[in-house]
Amino acid sequence: MTAFSTSEPATSSNTLPPSDSRDRVSQFLRDLQDQICQGLEKLDGVSQFREDSWEREEGGGGRSRVIRDGGVFEQGGVNFSEVWGKDLPPSILVQRPEAAGHGFYATGTSMVLHPRNPYIPTVHLNYRYFEAGPVWWFGGGIDLTPYYPFREDVIHFHQTLKQVCDAHHPYYYKAFKLWCDEYFYLKHRQETRGVGGLFFDYQDSQGNLYPVAYPNSQSETPAAQYSKAVGPVEGRTWEDLFAFVKDCGNAFLPAYVPIAERRKHAEYSDRERNFQLYRRGRYVEFNLVYDRGTIFGLQTNGRTESILMSLPPLVRWEYGYEPESGTPEAELYTTYLKPQNWLNLP
Repeated sequence: MTAFSTSEPATSSNTLPPSDSRDRVSQFLRDLQDQICQGLEKLDGVSQFREDSWEREEGGGGRSRVIRDGGVFEQGGVNFSEVWGKDLPPSILVQRPEAAGHGFYATGTSMVLHPRNPYIPTVHLNYRYFEAGPVWWFGGGIDLTPYYPFREDVIHFHQTLKQVCDAHHPYYYKAFKLWCDEYFYLKHRQETRGVGGLFFDYQDSQGNLYPVAYPNSQSETPAAQYSKAVGPVEGRTWEDLFAFVKDCGNAFLPAYVPIAERRKHAEYSDRERNFQLYRRGRYVEFNLVYDRGTIFGLQTNGRTESILMSLPPLVRWEYGYEPESGTPEAELYTTYLKPQNWLNLP
Protein backbone atom coordinates (compact mmCIF):
# COMPACT_ATOMS: atom_id res chain seq x y z
CA MET A 1 0.00 0.00 0.00
CA THR A 2 1.24 3.46 -0.83
CA ALA A 3 1.85 5.61 2.22
CA PHE A 4 0.05 8.95 2.27
CA SER A 5 0.27 11.88 4.61
CA THR A 6 -2.69 13.80 5.96
CA SER A 7 -0.62 16.83 6.88
CA GLU A 8 2.30 17.42 4.49
CA PRO A 9 1.46 19.65 1.53
CA ALA A 10 1.68 18.39 -2.02
CA THR A 11 4.80 19.49 -3.86
CA SER A 12 5.01 20.89 -7.36
CA SER A 13 6.50 17.62 -8.58
CA ASN A 14 3.28 15.71 -7.95
CA THR A 15 0.71 18.33 -8.97
CA LEU A 16 1.18 18.09 -12.74
CA PRO A 17 0.58 15.04 -14.92
CA PRO A 18 3.38 13.44 -16.94
CA SER A 19 3.90 14.57 -20.51
CA ASP A 20 2.41 11.36 -21.90
CA SER A 21 -0.62 11.35 -19.59
CA ARG A 22 -3.22 11.52 -22.34
CA ASP A 23 -1.72 8.69 -24.36
CA ARG A 24 -1.42 6.42 -21.32
CA VAL A 25 -4.94 6.97 -20.04
CA SER A 26 -6.42 6.69 -23.53
CA GLN A 27 -4.66 3.38 -24.16
CA PHE A 28 -5.77 1.94 -20.83
CA LEU A 29 -9.40 2.91 -21.41
CA ARG A 30 -9.35 1.38 -24.90
CA ASP A 31 -7.90 -1.81 -23.45
CA LEU A 32 -10.52 -1.77 -20.69
CA GLN A 33 -13.28 -1.54 -23.27
CA ASP A 34 -11.79 -4.54 -25.12
CA GLN A 35 -11.39 -6.57 -21.92
CA ILE A 36 -14.94 -5.91 -20.73
CA CYS A 37 -16.50 -6.66 -24.11
CA GLN A 38 -14.65 -9.97 -24.39
CA GLY A 39 -15.73 -11.01 -20.90
CA LEU A 40 -19.36 -10.04 -21.50
CA GLU A 41 -19.55 -11.87 -24.82
CA LYS A 42 -18.33 -14.99 -23.05
CA LEU A 43 -20.97 -14.52 -20.35
CA ASP A 44 -23.75 -13.89 -22.85
CA GLY A 45 -22.92 -16.90 -25.01
CA VAL A 46 -25.15 -15.83 -27.91
CA SER A 47 -24.68 -12.25 -29.06
CA GLN A 48 -21.64 -10.13 -29.80
CA PHE A 49 -20.94 -6.42 -29.66
CA ARG A 50 -21.39 -4.30 -32.75
CA GLU A 51 -18.98 -1.37 -33.02
CA ASP A 52 -19.60 2.07 -34.44
CA SER A 53 -16.66 4.44 -34.67
CA TRP A 54 -17.42 8.14 -34.71
CA GLU A 55 -15.61 11.44 -35.00
CA ARG A 56 -16.37 14.75 -33.33
CA GLU A 57 -16.07 17.78 -35.57
CA GLU A 58 -14.48 19.93 -32.86
CA GLY A 59 -11.89 17.27 -32.08
CA GLY A 60 -11.78 13.64 -31.03
CA GLY A 61 -14.15 10.72 -31.37
CA GLY A 62 -14.81 7.29 -30.00
CA ARG A 63 -15.89 3.69 -30.31
CA SER A 64 -19.44 2.74 -29.36
CA ARG A 65 -20.16 -0.97 -28.87
CA VAL A 66 -23.65 -2.33 -28.34
CA ILE A 67 -24.83 -5.87 -27.60
CA ARG A 68 -28.50 -6.75 -27.95
CA ASP A 69 -30.94 -9.67 -28.10
CA GLY A 70 -28.42 -11.97 -26.46
CA GLY A 71 -28.59 -14.95 -24.17
CA VAL A 72 -28.17 -12.71 -21.11
CA PHE A 73 -28.30 -9.11 -22.27
CA GLU A 74 -31.40 -7.56 -23.75
CA GLN A 75 -29.24 -4.56 -24.53
CA GLY A 76 -26.02 -3.06 -23.29
CA GLY A 77 -23.33 -0.67 -24.38
CA VAL A 78 -19.62 -0.27 -23.65
CA ASN A 79 -18.27 3.01 -25.01
CA PHE A 80 -14.87 4.64 -25.30
CA SER A 81 -14.47 8.31 -26.14
CA GLU A 82 -11.81 11.00 -26.15
CA VAL A 83 -12.60 14.56 -27.05
CA TRP A 84 -10.75 17.84 -27.01
CA GLY A 85 -11.44 21.42 -27.86
CA LYS A 86 -10.99 25.09 -27.04
CA ASP A 87 -14.30 25.88 -25.37
CA LEU A 88 -14.80 24.42 -21.92
CA PRO A 89 -18.33 23.28 -21.08
CA PRO A 90 -20.12 25.43 -18.48
CA SER A 91 -20.36 22.51 -16.04
CA ILE A 92 -16.54 22.43 -15.80
CA LEU A 93 -16.05 26.18 -15.39
CA VAL A 94 -18.47 26.22 -12.48
CA GLN A 95 -16.33 23.67 -10.67
CA ARG A 96 -12.82 24.79 -11.66
CA PRO A 97 -12.77 28.41 -12.85
CA GLU A 98 -8.96 28.30 -13.05
CA ALA A 99 -9.35 26.16 -16.18
CA ALA A 100 -10.77 29.14 -18.07
CA GLY A 101 -8.76 30.10 -21.14
CA HIS A 102 -7.29 26.64 -21.64
CA GLY A 103 -8.20 23.97 -24.13
CA PHE A 104 -9.52 20.74 -22.65
CA TYR A 105 -9.06 17.02 -23.10
CA ALA A 106 -11.44 14.38 -21.76
CA THR A 107 -11.49 10.63 -22.18
CA GLY A 108 -13.50 7.84 -20.63
CA THR A 109 -14.95 4.37 -20.88
CA SER A 110 -18.57 3.96 -19.84
CA MET A 111 -20.91 1.00 -19.72
CA VAL A 112 -24.53 0.16 -18.92
CA LEU A 113 -25.93 -3.37 -19.18
CA HIS A 114 -29.63 -4.25 -19.15
CA PRO A 115 -30.06 -8.02 -18.76
CA ARG A 116 -33.34 -9.63 -19.81
CA ASN A 117 -33.74 -11.82 -16.73
CA PRO A 118 -35.14 -9.71 -13.85
CA TYR A 119 -32.98 -11.62 -11.36
CA ILE A 120 -29.78 -10.28 -12.94
CA PRO A 121 -29.00 -6.70 -11.90
CA THR A 122 -28.46 -3.81 -14.25
CA VAL A 123 -24.94 -2.47 -13.83
CA HIS A 124 -23.22 0.80 -14.70
CA LEU A 125 -19.51 1.67 -14.95
CA ASN A 126 -17.66 4.82 -15.92
CA TYR A 127 -14.02 5.81 -15.54
CA ARG A 128 -12.74 9.07 -16.97
CA TYR A 129 -9.92 11.59 -17.07
CA PHE A 130 -9.93 15.34 -17.69
CA GLU A 131 -7.21 17.93 -18.40
CA ALA A 132 -7.35 21.69 -19.01
CA GLY A 133 -4.10 23.61 -18.57
CA PRO A 134 -3.00 23.15 -14.94
CA VAL A 135 -6.24 21.40 -14.05
CA TRP A 136 -6.59 17.61 -14.15
CA TRP A 137 -8.56 14.94 -12.37
CA PHE A 138 -9.75 11.36 -12.44
CA GLY A 139 -13.33 10.33 -11.80
CA GLY A 140 -15.72 7.47 -12.18
CA GLY A 141 -17.21 4.54 -10.40
CA ILE A 142 -19.50 1.55 -10.62
CA ASP A 143 -22.94 0.81 -9.18
CA LEU A 144 -25.36 -2.10 -9.12
CA THR A 145 -29.12 -1.83 -9.69
CA PRO A 146 -30.92 -5.09 -8.85
CA TYR A 147 -34.65 -5.65 -9.25
CA TYR A 148 -34.84 -8.79 -7.09
CA PRO A 149 -31.77 -8.49 -4.87
CA PHE A 150 -29.89 -11.28 -3.13
CA ARG A 151 -27.84 -10.18 -0.15
CA GLU A 152 -24.97 -12.51 -1.03
CA ASP A 153 -24.73 -10.84 -4.44
CA VAL A 154 -24.66 -7.36 -2.93
CA ILE A 155 -21.98 -8.41 -0.44
CA HIS A 156 -19.85 -9.99 -3.17
CA PHE A 157 -20.07 -6.83 -5.27
CA HIS A 158 -19.08 -4.51 -2.42
CA GLN A 159 -16.41 -6.81 -1.05
CA THR A 160 -14.71 -6.98 -4.44
CA LEU A 161 -14.67 -3.18 -4.66
CA LYS A 162 -13.41 -2.82 -1.10
CA GLN A 163 -10.46 -5.08 -1.76
CA VAL A 164 -9.42 -2.86 -4.66
CA CYS A 165 -9.80 0.29 -2.60
CA ASP A 166 -7.92 -1.10 0.39
CA ALA A 167 -4.93 -1.92 -1.80
CA HIS A 168 -4.55 1.82 -2.46
CA HIS A 169 -5.79 3.67 0.60
CA PRO A 170 -7.70 2.71 3.77
CA TYR A 171 -10.08 5.67 3.39
CA TYR A 172 -11.11 5.06 -0.23
CA TYR A 173 -13.86 2.47 0.13
CA LYS A 174 -15.90 4.22 2.79
CA ALA A 175 -15.46 7.68 1.23
CA PHE A 176 -16.39 6.61 -2.27
CA LYS A 177 -19.13 4.22 -1.16
CA LEU A 178 -20.84 7.03 0.75
CA TRP A 179 -20.41 9.34 -2.24
CA CYS A 180 -22.00 6.71 -4.50
CA ASP A 181 -25.03 6.46 -2.19
CA GLU A 182 -25.35 10.23 -2.37
CA TYR A 183 -24.82 10.61 -6.11
CA PHE A 184 -27.14 7.83 -7.32
CA TYR A 185 -30.07 9.10 -5.30
CA LEU A 186 -33.34 10.13 -6.90
CA LYS A 187 -34.36 13.10 -4.81
CA HIS A 188 -37.83 13.30 -6.32
CA ARG A 189 -38.43 9.63 -5.42
CA GLN A 190 -36.51 9.69 -2.13
CA GLU A 191 -34.78 6.42 -2.94
CA THR A 192 -31.42 5.21 -4.16
CA ARG A 193 -31.11 3.93 -7.71
CA GLY A 194 -29.85 0.60 -6.45
CA VAL A 195 -27.44 -0.84 -3.89
CA GLY A 196 -24.56 1.48 -4.70
CA GLY A 197 -20.90 0.76 -5.24
CA LEU A 198 -18.21 3.40 -5.74
CA PHE A 199 -18.33 6.95 -7.05
CA PHE A 200 -15.61 9.61 -7.05
CA ASP A 201 -14.82 12.71 -9.05
CA TYR A 202 -12.29 15.55 -9.19
CA GLN A 203 -9.57 13.36 -7.70
CA ASP A 204 -6.23 15.09 -8.04
CA SER A 205 -3.31 16.01 -5.78
CA GLN A 206 -5.18 18.71 -3.87
CA GLY A 207 -6.02 16.44 -0.97
CA ASN A 208 -9.75 16.25 -0.25
CA LEU A 209 -11.46 12.96 -1.05
CA TYR A 210 -14.79 14.77 -1.36
CA PRO A 211 -14.23 18.24 -2.88
CA VAL A 212 -16.88 20.41 -1.28
CA ALA A 213 -16.99 22.71 -4.31
CA TYR A 214 -18.07 20.11 -6.87
CA PRO A 215 -21.48 20.70 -8.50
CA ASN A 216 -24.47 20.03 -6.25
CA SER A 217 -22.23 19.11 -3.31
CA GLN A 218 -23.61 19.39 0.19
CA SER A 219 -21.44 19.97 3.22
CA GLU A 220 -23.60 17.96 5.63
CA THR A 221 -23.93 14.66 3.75
CA PRO A 222 -22.31 11.49 5.17
CA ALA A 223 -19.74 11.56 2.35
CA ALA A 224 -18.82 15.17 3.09
CA GLN A 225 -18.69 14.60 6.83
CA TYR A 226 -16.47 11.53 6.46
CA SER A 227 -14.06 13.38 4.18
CA LYS A 228 -13.96 16.26 6.65
CA ALA A 229 -13.17 13.86 9.51
CA VAL A 230 -10.38 12.22 7.48
CA GLY A 231 -8.92 15.59 6.51
CA PRO A 232 -6.77 16.35 3.46
CA VAL A 233 -5.05 13.25 2.09
CA GLU A 234 -1.92 14.84 0.71
CA GLY A 235 0.87 13.27 -1.26
CA ARG A 236 -1.24 11.52 -3.87
CA THR A 237 0.31 11.87 -7.30
CA TRP A 238 -1.03 11.47 -10.80
CA GLU A 239 0.62 8.04 -10.90
CA ASP A 240 -1.08 6.96 -7.67
CA LEU A 241 -4.53 7.90 -8.90
CA PHE A 242 -4.01 6.38 -12.34
CA ALA A 243 -2.99 3.09 -10.72
CA PHE A 244 -6.13 3.19 -8.57
CA VAL A 245 -8.41 3.82 -11.55
CA LYS A 246 -6.79 1.00 -13.50
CA ASP A 247 -7.41 -1.46 -10.67
CA CYS A 248 -11.00 -0.26 -10.33
CA GLY A 249 -11.62 -0.84 -14.02
CA ASN A 250 -10.05 -4.28 -13.97
CA ALA A 251 -12.25 -5.28 -11.02
CA PHE A 252 -15.49 -5.03 -13.01
CA LEU A 253 -15.61 -8.57 -14.41
CA PRO A 254 -14.76 -10.24 -11.05
CA ALA A 255 -17.39 -8.08 -9.32
CA TYR A 256 -20.26 -8.64 -11.76
CA VAL A 257 -19.84 -11.83 -13.78
CA PRO A 258 -20.24 -14.26 -10.82
CA ILE A 259 -23.56 -12.59 -9.94
CA ALA A 260 -24.87 -12.87 -13.49
CA GLU A 261 -23.70 -16.48 -13.76
CA ARG A 262 -25.60 -17.41 -10.58
CA ARG A 263 -28.87 -15.81 -11.73
CA LYS A 264 -29.00 -16.20 -15.51
CA HIS A 265 -30.96 -19.47 -15.46
CA ALA A 266 -33.49 -18.38 -12.82
CA GLU A 267 -37.08 -18.81 -13.98
CA TYR A 268 -39.39 -15.80 -13.96
CA SER A 269 -42.92 -14.89 -14.98
CA ASP A 270 -44.72 -11.83 -16.37
CA ARG A 271 -44.95 -10.48 -12.81
CA GLU A 272 -41.17 -10.23 -12.41
CA ARG A 273 -40.71 -8.99 -15.97
CA ASN A 274 -43.28 -6.21 -15.54
CA PHE A 275 -41.70 -5.11 -12.27
CA GLN A 276 -38.29 -5.03 -13.94
CA LEU A 277 -39.63 -2.81 -16.73
CA TYR A 278 -41.28 -0.52 -14.20
CA ARG A 279 -38.08 -0.15 -12.16
CA ARG A 280 -36.10 0.53 -15.33
CA GLY A 281 -38.05 3.76 -15.45
CA ARG A 282 -36.05 4.94 -12.46
CA TYR A 283 -32.89 4.44 -14.50
CA VAL A 284 -34.27 6.65 -17.25
CA GLU A 285 -35.33 9.31 -14.76
CA PHE A 286 -31.90 9.47 -13.14
CA ASN A 287 -29.90 9.59 -16.36
CA LEU A 288 -32.02 12.31 -17.94
CA VAL A 289 -32.45 14.46 -14.82
CA TYR A 290 -29.27 14.14 -12.74
CA ASP A 291 -26.42 12.35 -14.49
CA ARG A 292 -23.43 14.67 -14.99
CA GLY A 293 -21.90 12.42 -17.65
CA THR A 294 -24.99 12.84 -19.80
CA ILE A 295 -24.93 16.61 -19.26
CA PHE A 296 -21.20 16.84 -20.08
CA GLY A 297 -21.60 14.77 -23.24
CA LEU A 298 -24.45 16.88 -24.55
CA GLN A 299 -22.71 20.15 -23.64
CA THR A 300 -19.56 19.11 -25.53
CA ASN A 301 -21.49 18.05 -28.65
CA GLY A 302 -20.75 14.37 -28.20
CA ARG A 303 -22.46 11.65 -30.19
CA THR A 304 -26.05 11.56 -28.97
CA GLU A 305 -26.58 7.88 -29.75
CA SER A 306 -23.57 6.99 -27.62
CA ILE A 307 -24.50 9.35 -24.78
CA LEU A 308 -28.01 7.87 -24.54
CA MET A 309 -27.00 4.24 -24.98
CA SER A 310 -27.48 3.90 -21.20
CA LEU A 311 -31.25 3.93 -21.63
CA PRO A 312 -33.01 0.52 -21.60
CA PRO A 313 -34.67 -0.79 -24.78
CA LEU A 314 -38.00 -1.41 -23.01
CA VAL A 315 -39.46 0.40 -20.01
CA ARG A 316 -42.84 1.13 -18.47
CA TRP A 317 -44.29 3.65 -16.04
CA GLU A 318 -47.29 3.00 -13.80
CA TYR A 319 -49.20 5.72 -12.02
CA GLY A 320 -49.22 5.48 -8.23
CA TYR A 321 -47.56 2.05 -8.03
CA GLU A 322 -47.28 0.59 -4.52
CA PRO A 323 -45.77 -2.87 -3.94
CA GLU A 324 -47.89 -5.35 -2.02
CA SER A 325 -46.74 -5.76 1.58
CA GLY A 326 -44.67 -8.87 2.25
CA THR A 327 -43.63 -9.40 -1.37
CA PRO A 328 -40.11 -9.45 -2.85
CA GLU A 329 -41.02 -6.23 -4.64
CA ALA A 330 -41.78 -4.57 -1.30
CA GLU A 331 -38.51 -5.83 0.16
CA LEU A 332 -36.61 -3.98 -2.56
CA TYR A 333 -38.13 -0.71 -1.33
CA THR A 334 -37.99 -1.33 2.40
CA THR A 335 -34.49 -2.84 2.54
CA TYR A 336 -32.37 -2.47 -0.56
CA LEU A 337 -33.14 1.07 -1.73
CA LYS A 338 -31.83 2.58 1.50
CA PRO A 339 -28.12 3.42 1.94
CA GLN A 340 -26.52 1.01 4.39
CA ASN A 341 -23.32 -0.67 5.51
CA TRP A 342 -23.43 -3.82 3.39
CA LEU A 343 -20.20 -5.23 4.81
CA ASN A 344 -20.96 -4.49 8.49
CA LEU A 345 -17.84 -2.37 8.80
CA PRO A 346 -17.08 -0.42 12.00
